[in-house]
This record gives sequence, structure tokens and C-alpha cells, in this order.
Amino acid sequence: MRAQLGDQLVVESPTTGATRRDGEIVGLHHADGTPPYDVRWSDTDDVTLVFPGPDAHVRHVEHGPGSPHERPRPTVGEAGEQTGAVSGTTPLHGAPNPGDIGRRVAAERERQGLAREETARRARMAPDYLAYLEEQPADPSLATLIRLADALGTSVAALRGGGIDLPPGQGYALLHPQLRDLGPDECRARLSTHGVGRVAVSTPDGPAVIPVNYEVVDDAIAFRTAPDSAPASAVGTEVAFEVDHVDEAMSQGWSVLAVGPARVVTDPDEVRRLAQHAHTTPWAGGEREMWVSIQPTRLTGRRISPRDQ
Repeated sequence: MRAQLGDQLVVESPTTGATRRDGEIVGLHHADGTPPYDVRWSDTDDVTLVFPGPDAHVRHVEHGPGSPHERPRPTVGEAGEQTGAVSGTTPLHGAPNPGDIGRRVAAERERQGLAREETARRARMAPDYLAYLEEQPADPSLATLIRLADALGTSVAALRGGGIDLPPGQGYALLHPQLRDLGPDECRARLSTHGVGRVAVSTPDGPAVIPVNYEVVDDAIAFRTAPDSAPASAVGTEVAFEVDHVDEAMSQGWSVLAVGPARVVTDPDEVRRLAQHAHTTPWAGGEREMWVSIQPTRLTGRRISPRDQ
């Protein structure tokens, strides 16, 4: 008996041949796919270590677009690695080839600084299975996605990429919402050290609000742009800079508004320091080597939450 992560272990009744119990194999203990296995049982959602008996067999299920169907059993090479094809991609032990869900899970986990083992513990799954989800084009069950979303503090829709082309905040409002002002320290904490914010500027074509990747260094907001771009119009004027976050699942959110003068950074040492502190390059790409710094003179914020929080 050999299996891959994501296969099903089926236990049949020795008298009727009907399925008595089944579950998803979420952990392997041997490179060649031989028992024992970590199995998540479909009837209890518990994960247990299983040494299959004569009444059990492995159902090889392909995880990919469309409905699951039978796939060829893998063979084992001299090094003990599986050599059979998996959904037309590389073998399980080959180079990672994650699907969209796996990429989103891994990106969110790394953004929060969570180790794979800790995330697996929070989601009540085997670390090997989480590695499988992150590195292979898998199609996890809804129950698995719910546990992962809960472990990462996000939503199933976000992990699936749903609503990526829609504006946030389309859910229903809270039954008893509370809108409160944020103090200066709370505003600074939520502004944090980097992310995506919006700068409001006046351009020759009229007012404009442009999203930019930003950093916070020494309490100043800094972003990179091109000299002839709309965000560059901020230089030499007082501008407004806004960041926010919307929790679709909980209908909560916050926003922080910073107002202050903007200047172009010309000192080579200061430019070098900003570049060293940068967490990411501008998402828009292209040549954007001009740093603009905003020194807030007014910092305000608001938060929507349940009334009892």
C-alpha cells in the first residue's frame, strides 16, 4: 500500500464491502508513501495516526480543477521518491509548483511571521499537509480552508482570491456598530512601518488620489515615485495621506489620515537609508527612484467595531 498527501484512506466493512469510514491522508511518515499515515477522518475531522489493516485501501484522488477522479498510482524510484505524475505537474518531492490557494496561504503566513509548524497547529492539521497545500496545486476542502482562514485571521474568500476585482466593504453593516476616534499612539501603530496607502494631491488635471507603497522612517511617511508622475505633484505642498483596513468577514475596519508638507529627498545618505529600510519595491514597477517624504503635522483616525468592544 502506497499513498500521496491528499489521497483518501477507505476502511470497508469486511462483510458487506460498504465504506465504513474514510478520511484524507494529511501526513506521510515514509518517503515511499507506505504506512503509517496521518488521516483526517471525514466523520469527526480528527487527525490520527493509522496503520491500515486488511479492510483498508487507498483511493488515489487527483486534486485539481473539476471533480476528483482516479489517478495512476505512483511508482517508487531507487531513492524512494515518487515518480508518478500528479495532476500533470512535478512529483510531490520535486520542485514546488503551488496553486493560487497555496500561494495565498504561504504569503499570508509569511506576512504574519508565522512558522509553518505553528500555522499547522493553529489549523489543527499536520505540518506535512500544510506543506503539501502550499507547494502543490491542491484543492483543499471547505473545512480545511475555514480552519486555515481562522488560523491566519483572514477569510475563506480571501484565500480563494474571491472579490479581488471588487472594492472592499460590500458586506452587511454590524447590527450595533460603534464608530470611535483613534488616539495619536493608536494612529501611529496602525500606520505601522509600511504597506499601501493613498496620497491626495492637486495635479494640472485636477485633484487626484493615488495608491503608493510607503514606508515609515523616523515618524515620516516616505514613498518612491517618478519625477513626472502624479504623486510627484505632492512635493512642495501640504498633502493628505490615508491608510485603512477593512475586515470583510466581521464588517469592521479602521482608517488613519495624516496631513503635512511633502518634500523630495535629495540627501544621498538619506536616500540610501530609505532604500535600505524599504520592505518592497513599488508594485507598479518601472523606474521610481525619487523619494518623497511627508512629515505629518496632524494625525487622526477612526475605527468601526461592535459596540461591546
